[in-house]
Amino acid sequence: MHKTPFTHASRIFTALAGFALLLLSGCGLTITNLTPPTVRANPSQIYTVTAQFHTDSDSIPADSIHARIIIDGQSYDMTKSTAAGSDLWEFEYQLQPGRPSANYYFIADYGVKSGDQIVPKEATSDLQTLIISGRYALGPEANRAPVGTRVSMLGGGFTPTDVVYFDQAPTRTVFESPSALSFFVPAVEPGKSYQLHVSGGGATLDVGSFRVDAITFQVSPASLTLRSGEQQAVTFTIPTPAPAGGMLVDVTTDVPASIVMPEVMIAAGSTSVTVPVQGGKPGSGSIFFKSSAGESSIPVTVTAR
Repeated sequence: MHKTPFTHASRIFTALAGFALLLLSGCGLTITNLTPPTVRANPSQIYTVTAQFHTDSDSIPADSIHARIIIDGQSYDMTKSTAAGSDLWEFEYQLQPGRPSANYYFIADYGVKSGDQIVPKEATSDLQTLIISGRYALGPEANRAPVGTRVSMLGGGFTPTDVVYFDQAPTRTVFESPSALSFFVPAVEPGKSYQLHVSGGGATLDVGSFRVDAITFQVSPASLTLRSGEQQAVTFTIPTPAPAGGMLVDVTTDVPASIVMPEVMIAAGSTSVTVPVQGGKPGSGSIFFKSSAGESSIPVTVTAR
């Protein structure tokens, strides 16, 4: 492993991104860069560059191959894998904190049999770039859940402005730290899979697929009649215990001035929750409850005192 010098050599060129099969002229020697073009940032700022130096030619003895890497204009020996028959070579490089990329290429020093002699040769690869990504998503803790379920997601570079989307549907997203978010599965059609992505912080992250399952819940009582200022308890019940993180029930009403009630959250491991509903201004309408099995409602009437 080598730490980045504080003054970089001037031998820096425009980078070529992506995995590259670098076919070198002469005697069938190939170099395959096995290093991903983009890697996740880590607290140590140490990154491993891996390449395969391979030949099928009998004229090139395997033990004559010596691998080097030129990174930031400096030459370093690479370390050959200790696995038997392996033609993989590695090099660990420590970048300065906050540095977004590094440029490098490989050199193969090897010998070619010519009669009774071994003629030294050198082959050079194309220039490569290693990009350090400080923003990424590792994926949700679960890949399926019913509407309302709170799901955690780990990654890096998260911001308070990030929002998790199911296709184009935004979710209620909770910023926990730069390395953790959580979201509540929105009231979308159940029995389908949706593509998750995190948008915000200047970049969109594709997370993967998430399936929404159906679940029903019961609401008791079946109707409400209140006076202004009067309270009545309403109980929500689900058939199985709520998962880790709890389950949020999506509640709306067409008479918002007449209804005062808190957020409905069934705690993890519980099958029900009871919340107080208070009458506001006189009026009549409905309270709507969304689940992944569909919508239900109870009528509500609020009268003056």
